[in-house]
Amino acid sequence: MNIVVVGSSNTDMIVKTARIPKPGETVIGGTFSMAAGGKGANQAVAAARLGGKVTFVARVGSDLFGTQALVGFKADKINVKFVLRDKKAASGVALIFVDAVGENSIAVASGANAALSAADIRKTRSAIASSDVLLMQLETPLETVEAAAEIAGRNHIPVILNPAPAQPLPETLLNKISVLTPNEHEAELLTGIAVQSEEDAARAADALMAKGVGTVLITLGARGTYVHAKEFRGLIQGYAVTAVDTTAAGDVFNGAFAVAFAEKRPLREAVRFANAAAALSVTTIGAQPSAPNRREVEAFQRRHP
Repeated sequence: MNIVVVGSSNTDMIVKTARIPKPGETVIGGTFSMAAGGKGANQAVAAARLGGKVTFVARVGSDLFGTQALVGFKADKINVKFVLRDKKAASGVALIFVDAVGENSIAVASGANAALSAADIRKTRSAIASSDVLLMQLETPLETVEAAAEIAGRNHIPVILNPAPAQPLPETLLNKISVLTPNEHEAELLTGIAVQSEEDAARAADALMAKGVGTVLITLGARGTYVHAKEFRGLIQGYAVTAVDTTAAGDVFNGAFAVAFAEKRPLREAVRFANAAAALSVTTIGAQPSAPNRREVEAFQRRHP
């Protein structure tokens, strides 16, 4: 199955701390590490490790971080034909604090990600048109996302959109989305409904469906995923694990779901697969280092039926 991922690539700089600093506060941290990240790249890597044939569309700088990113993509057998080297902008960087229970706080300098343009996307028309699914997020300009969705729509290619980082979205985009995958906070921003319970998730999903979205998956962390689709409505429970770092758990969920979706698995089975991959990811520190392979996810599901 061919999966095209349009999105960002960053280098993550991670500090483990007992707690995340408040504004104006300095906290003496523990270990420092660097890892490959960026929501688009995380999702591309997750999908590739889980068996997808992935083409990644992105911009990186003509710097060391960009070179390292390309080496990593090639190691995961990702097609990098459409990963462009920007001669003006630096590669994207994310500064991440991770506390003692695995929660995180992230600031991103977008760099070359902000230069990925609609014109760049139009050059990938043939790749999108021949794919089984298009997967996107919102760490690149909105007009870039809209251009890719337009190409996919004209060619009857399903579009999965992870609306993160959260921002308002026009209905002209939402009605081109086959599957929307917000978390609680993103669902609230898009609908005005605070998602604190399964009932809240149902109301938020109803509101998103009314805006033209085909299927809504609201990810609820360890609780699981609330699903609203024609064939099923309800919570698909998550897996209980000890979290080390929740960075990229949502990205791994999306990459895993894209693979299962492209394989035409039944919806509930696809969500369970994605829940399992995300649960495994939080047991390892770092974004792309935490993305499991297919064998690991299937073994985890056998241990946790």
